[in-house]
Amino acid sequence: MKKIISIGTALTLAGLACLSFRSGMRELPLIEKEGPVKELPVLKNESFKRGEMLSFRLHYGIIDAGIATLGITDEEREVGGRKTFHVVGIGKSQGAFDWFFKVRDRYETYIDEKAIVPWLFVRRISEGSYTCSQDYIFNHYSEKVNAGSNQIYDIGPNMQDMLSAFYNARTMDLSGAKEGDIYAINAFVDKEIFPVKIKFIARETITTSLGTFKCLKFRPIIQKGRVFKHEEDLNVWISDDKNHIPILGQAEVLVGSIKAELTAYTGLANPVSKVN
Repeated sequence: MKKIISIGTALTLAGLACLSFRSGMRELPLIEKEGPVKELPVLKNESFKRGEMLSFRLHYGIIDAGIATLGITDEEREVGGRKTFHVVGIGKSQGAFDWFFKVRDRYETYIDEKAIVPWLFVRRISEGSYTCSQDYIFNHYSEKVNAGSNQIYDIGPNMQDMLSAFYNARTMDLSGAKEGDIYAINAFVDKEIFPVKIKFIARETITTSLGTFKCLKFRPIIQKGRVFKHEEDLNVWISDDKNHIPILGQAEVLVGSIKAELTAYTGLANPVSKVN
């Protein structure tokens, strides 16, 4: 069976401070069960729970570029007759960075509580002069996603959105990860199925402004020459515990360097791997 690691672990850390949230839909969609109802898998989740909140700061070179939070609300709403986790991101660019490149993005996903797959994904982004608005309705019974305007796309089992993938991957047992192991996941991004692969590098102990943590280091397998010069230019460290929360992300890009650092956490499901 193919191993899975989150697109969110890589992409969220590379640009996490570009998130903000405001409700994109007043009512949740009705998911139709047509024909024989497909049984959805049950994924064991010991990694996160309602009420979890993660806060990050994004640095662009020596500039504090933005702040973000990524959290699971306390509400219990159903989609397609299934209980969900409601995940939201809140944040914006700030300070000097906000003057010349203003970012006001918002993301939201409703994740099936048992199968850990998305039912609804909402994306509202504003980055400089670029804006984008997306509402994706996933139907995992029929394995299709509705992107609006009668645009229906086929998807496979365990298809994620760019935010739910992070939570799906956190449920994995990484205790046996070995150097060079490659994990993969498929996510529906910008009306396409986006395959992501990420390589386990090592177990490391790193120190941030929050303290010292035992971590698992991963390196996304990326396309060189666009944003990154070399494959090793993006690295992500997640806590070496059952929470698997991002502690640090560092990226060397064509026009500088980016660092995303965890600054606060509350409501975790398990003790965190903090040394001091």
